[in-house]
This record gives sequence, C-alpha cells and structure tokens, in this order.
Amino acid sequence: MSVPPCQAKAEFFRTLGHPVRIRVLELLQDGPMPLRDLPAEIEVEPSVLSQQPAVLRRSGIAASAREAPTVFHGSAGGDAADLLRAARRILTEMLSGRNVLPVELREAEVAAK
Repeated sequence: MSVPPCQAKAEFFRTLGHPVRIRVLELLQDGPMPLRDLPAEIEVEPSVLSQQPAVLRRSGIAASAREAPTVFHGSAGGDAADLLRAARRILTEMLSGRNVLPVELREAEVAAK
C-alpha cells in the first residue's frame, strides 16, 4: 500500500520534531562522530541522547558506521543540512520581525554568511 506524499512528509517532520534530534543533526553536519562525543555538546541525559541517532538512522536521515569498537554517526546526506539551514533562515525571518530573535539564531545567521 502506497503512502501519500503528504503523509510521508508529515512522518519525516515528526522525526525531526525533537530538539535533541535537531541538535544531533546540526553537530553531524561537521562530519561523523561517535556518540560519546555528543554528550559534551548536548546537555541531556545520556539515555535520552543515545536513542536519538537510532531514530534518525531508522528514518534514513542519519547513517552510522562501525570502526571497532566505535560506532560513528553521521548525516545521510547534504539535504538534511540544507533543510536545517532553510529552517534557521525561516525562523530568523519570523522572529526578527517580532524583535525576539534569540542570540543563538542571530549568531548562527552571522556565521552562515
């Protein structure tokens, strides 16, 4: 049975609908890294963090490779990075009009230029 494109897109965005998954994808834009390196960058419980790369991997957004004994997680392609950049631009436009642009977004926009 075929899934309508709008339903597939909704599932895709639900997968991205977790702040830790977004942060993991942002960090993986710089290249693959082992899970043990992510907690220093993401302030969540290790049990919460350890689940997120698997969710991204099952959806096809992220990939992993084993180099014994370490598993490296990485983005499955440049399109996810493009989507995150587009989301940041859209969010920046939406919030800057309200004069409530968070410092992190402002700094990210400046760094992206």
